[in-house]
Amino acid sequence: MTHVLQNVVFPLDRDPDLLPLYADPETWSVIDEEPVRVSSRAQLGNILDRRRVRIVSGRRVSFGTYFNAFPASYWQHWTSVREVTLTVRTSGPATILVYRSNGSGIRQRIDTREVTGDATTSIPLALTEYSDGGWVWFDIVADEKNATLEGAEWTTEQDPARHGKASLGITTYNKPDYCVDTLRALSDATDLLEVVDRVFLIDQGTQLVAEQDGFDEVAASLGATLQVIRQPNLGGSGGFARAMHETLQRPDSDFVQLLDDDVLIEPESLRRSVVFGRYATTPVLVGGHMFDLLDRPRLHGWAEVVDEHPFMWRNLYQERMPHDFGVANLRQSPLLHMRMDADYNGWWMCLIPLDAIRKVGLSLPAFIKWDDAEFCLRAGEAGFATVSLPGVALWHVSWVNKDDTIDWQAYFHARNRIVAALLHSNAPHGGRLLTHSRRVDLKHLMMMQYYPVALRAQALRDVLAGPAHMRANLATAMPAARALAAGYPETVVHRDPSRVLHSRRGRQVYKHTKQHEYDSPTGMRLRWFTLRTLVTHWMRRPDPANVAQPEVEFGKNDALWWRVPAFDSALVSSADGSGKNVYTRDRAKYRRMLIDTIRLHRRLKRHWPRLQAEYRKALPDLVSEASWKQIFKEDA
Repeated sequence: MTHVLQNVVFPLDRDPDLLPLYADPETWSVIDEEPVRVSSRAQLGNILDRRRVRIVSGRRVSFGTYFNAFPASYWQHWTSVREVTLTVRTSGPATILVYRSNGSGIRQRIDTREVTGDATTSIPLALTEYSDGGWVWFDIVADEKNATLEGAEWTTEQDPARHGKASLGITTYNKPDYCVDTLRALSDATDLLEVVDRVFLIDQGTQLVAEQDGFDEVAASLGATLQVIRQPNLGGSGGFARAMHETLQRPDSDFVQLLDDDVLIEPESLRRSVVFGRYATTPVLVGGHMFDLLDRPRLHGWAEVVDEHPFMWRNLYQERMPHDFGVANLRQSPLLHMRMDADYNGWWMCLIPLDAIRKVGLSLPAFIKWDDAEFCLRAGEAGFATVSLPGVALWHVSWVNKDDTIDWQAYFHARNRIVAALLHSNAPHGGRLLTHSRRVDLKHLMMMQYYPVALRAQALRDVLAGPAHMRANLATAMPAARALAAGYPETVVHRDPSRVLHSRRGRQVYKHTKQHEYDSPTGMRLRWFTLRTLVTHWMRRPDPANVAQPEVEFGKNDALWWRVPAFDSALVSSADGSGKNVYTRDRAKYRRMLIDTIRLHRRLKRHWPRLQAEYRKALPDLVSEASWKQIFKEDA
């Protein structure tokens, strides 16, 4: 029996920015060792439908693209499939050229076929030489007449290791429009629905998806496949835990596919993740990549890891991410041909085998932040690896216009990172985690950002109180964090158009070079700068004139921790550009909070071994289905 591993598809939207992700009909050159687009003949009119594309006479189109090349190295490494067949259906005279790459991105041609008229071309390909990386793809060159790609897919005759379907779990809080669009895309994707058992929509908001325009129509289309569940706002972890719990009751589901709400999906990606999960030699978590919904060719990361000693997440090759496919296509990006192994994948899109949930439990009751990373680390320790699979992705509202390290989410950033380290770090006292955490507080204090320091102090107190607090404040920690903002004037975003704020000394503008004396101090200069600033803020009162009116103004990107502390107050643009925040030095708050953070971090370091034992002992109960069922019952 022939099994389709991957379909060649084209965009659902007629958006020219999406073309580089699906088909590459453009001419490229290299200038100063960088890929440069030198001409563009990409026309949306040549995309005929979801599976068909026209190749204009005399032109060449490559399908060595993110969504249409085949990630051979991942299939060789994680599955037992050792041969796939590329089937290409065409009409008109054309040449089909098949290429492969290795882990260094070096291209090699492996087959060429001449076709005329209506043709079906099948090319068997071995998956035996992709240990370190590599893709397989094909190009089509039209001859004297236009040619048409009528469809193509990558298939195997090998049966999968498991056959179950997936249930989708979508967690939402007041994003009904996004959710209806997602449900509509699901209902239109008939080949995807063949591998879907149920769609659980966990609605935790006050703007209900069921009341959104278009919901009734799409709900009727999905029928019994869709199940909407209402519950109080328990955060992403509470919503996804509910999806896990509901999927465990489904005998036809072998997987749960977690999806965020503010996303735009590629249905073929969801189908690919389920198929890959079925074929994996041992059950694995299959993660999807995240493209920027507002800059759609921009990919935010290829594989994410947690560094052991600072116990902090990051991208592999952080300095090379994000990657813009509108600037450099897949064939021009050697790094993206390497097989990269991930520690975890964000829960904007992640397929989890139920075997893993049965063995390690559900989500940690963390509300938001680190719940995805902690679960993947926990699963990894139990033998369930995470694979961030190329060609599997969606578009998500990015964090470019946000700064959640200084809003109410600062509590969860701090609390959940430390809890995850207590559960999974093997470094004594968490390695450099506590030193890094204390430095974060010092930077906020020097920048006159007292609200996140207050939240982070509460986070440390809660960690010190023991693991029981996580379940106890699951539904209340977020409202409490937001309520605390009322005592911190710097959290107010000034947007009143009738009252334009000005600073006394004007806007500070910096050249983006290393010439400025305070640009990113390091080494001894960093130590001296930090000591001098901390002492100055402790000893010197701010000038009353600078308290009455901001001393200077900064653009958001210029308001860095080694610049802002030189002033008594600052007017700083908000991350989304909608207004300005006023930061004012408060010596009393600064002194109190500085002492507090030093004491709390010392306590945490002193009690780390005891807390580590307590949290690890409590983990099985915190993530158990019985515990979560009780939470759902209590908050119903």
